[in-house]
Amino acid sequence: MKLRHEYKFSINQADDYIVASRLRKLFQHDAFADETGIYRVSSLYFDTPNDKALRQKLDGVSEREKFRIRYYNDDLSFMRLEKKIKRAKMNAKFNTRISKEQVEKILRGETDFLLHSEDALMIELYSKMRGQLLKPKSIVTYEREAFQYIPGNVRITVDRNVRTTLDSKHFLDVNAVHMDVERGFNIFEVKYDEFLPEIVKLAVQIPNRQARENSKYALSRRFD
Repeated sequence: MKLRHEYKFSINQADDYIVASRLRKLFQHDAFADETGIYRVSSLYFDTPNDKALRQKLDGVSEREKFRIRYYNDDLSFMRLEKKIKRAKMNAKFNTRISKEQVEKILRGETDFLLHSEDALMIELYSKMRGQLLKPKSIVTYEREAFQYIPGNVRITVDRNVRTTLDSKHFLDVNAVHMDVERGFNIFEVKYDEFLPEIVKLAVQIPNRQARENSKYALSRRFD
């Protein structure tokens, strides 16, 4: 399991404008972006009936995990099941392809196919859906501008217009109505492997901003 460093900031619109303008001059956008450099991310998060993932996040538990399904823009032909593991300030992510039809089955509560898939991540999801009663909990959608810098395997993202709906049945509806979760603020993340190159350190500096625990999933649960 390869762990990566991850730091997150909540930034206002003015900070966003300044730092994003700087990053566009220095780094390339990632492969998901269109000609504008921006794309939409839609994620379906899972949790237990007593909100284990949410409570561990809010309580600051240093070792935790969460499952989600994700797709980009309106493309339902490319979807991934993901498991994210957090170890203090480090994280790792595992993923596997999942089809629209399989996601529809999960939303209907039909999960036996996971057990028979021969995919380790799908089998683990099945085990936890049966053993911990893990189930779809909330949808989080936002627009992402992402940059990459190959040395250090650096990825920098700015997530804007973060919004949610708690009705998981709308996950595959690309036109579903959402609610804003943090109006006026965006989420800025920096991820890297063993070291952060000096050019990136300088580029991502935002005066008077400190890295803090920030979870789009936790934000989405404000409306429970």
